[in-house]
Amino acid sequence: MLLLALDTATPAVTVALYDTDGDRVLAAADQIDARRHGELLLPTVDRVLRDAGCTLHDVGRIVVGVGPGPYTGLRVGLATAEAFGAALGIPVLGLCTLDGIAYASGLDVPFVVATDARRKEVYWARYADARTRTGDAAVDRPAELPDEVLRMPAVGAGARLYEETFKGLRTDLPLDQSAAALACLAAEKLAEGEEFLPPRPLYLRRPDARVPANYKVVTPR
Repeated sequence: MLLLALDTATPAVTVALYDTDGDRVLAAADQIDARRHGELLLPTVDRVLRDAGCTLHDVGRIVVGVGPGPYTGLRVGLATAEAFGAALGIPVLGLCTLDGIAYASGLDVPFVVATDARRKEVYWARYADARTRTGDAAVDRPAELPDEVLRMPAVGAGARLYEETFKGLRTDLPLDQSAAALACLAAEKLAEGEEFLPPRPLYLRRPDARVPANYKVVTPR
């Protein structure tokens, strides 16, 4: 079975095609551009399928990162995944974006993953190892995190952005999301019969765009 994995919850627009029968990534592509998720995602999917010599109709399941992430970028990946799933009549499986970054680290000791949440905040979560998150994802200012968290090995672009605060930053490990890692994690979870998240956005806070207060309503007379 082929898994098509994609994630747009971070500045990375990342797509991968994974063969569960052969236990391998057939093709993958990653681009870092926080402002062009909508423009880049579909061409990236096309390129990955073409590189693998497959078509969208060969895919048996869609795997999508559900965040946490900024409102607009996150919705691009989720809307695309759900559109593919509906068109093909196949399941769409959600995974926490931070879990994909954690899996790519390969660490077998407690650590923290942090991504940039803007507004001088990070999305973060603790892990016992690369496969085991020990609590829910959260959003906070780095300086407000517990000292024990800031002393842990830290992975991700959010930790790199605030490396003066995350004392255990691991610059030798992946900073950004990888759909290849997300697909590998999904394949393991499927093989072990584990549950997935619904393909719904994990925002953790309200969107930046809001209806202005005290605006005038203009109605025809």
